[in-house]
Amino acid sequence: MMSNSRIDQLTKFLEENPADSFVRYALATEYINLNDDETALAYFLEILRRDPEYTGMYYHLGKLYQRLNEKELAEETFKNGMTLTYGKDPHAHYELQEAMNQLLDDY
Repeated sequence: MMSNSRIDQLTKFLEENPADSFVRYALATEYINLNDDETALAYFLEILRRDPEYTGMYYHLGKLYQRLNEKELAEETFKNGMTLTYGKDPHAHYELQEAMNQLLDDY
């Protein structure tokens, strides 16, 4: 399976540089693609713990919470991401705002 070799490769990269949030993020998205939400969530939470300024993960973590029917956690995650990206990353801020609007519309 293609994904597993990618996961193996990313895992090796992470072992070589445990502080690399992008590699951890890439692993989380690989596990989402495999419908392994639990493992993906663990990687996202580790980024949140180690590198809360890593704004790239807030959208995907919020969407994961949304899929897991954790509305409050999704909302909190989108809000935190919007706060971090405000005035710094307009594109990411807009994506997070749209995700928040969709979340609120769905409930």
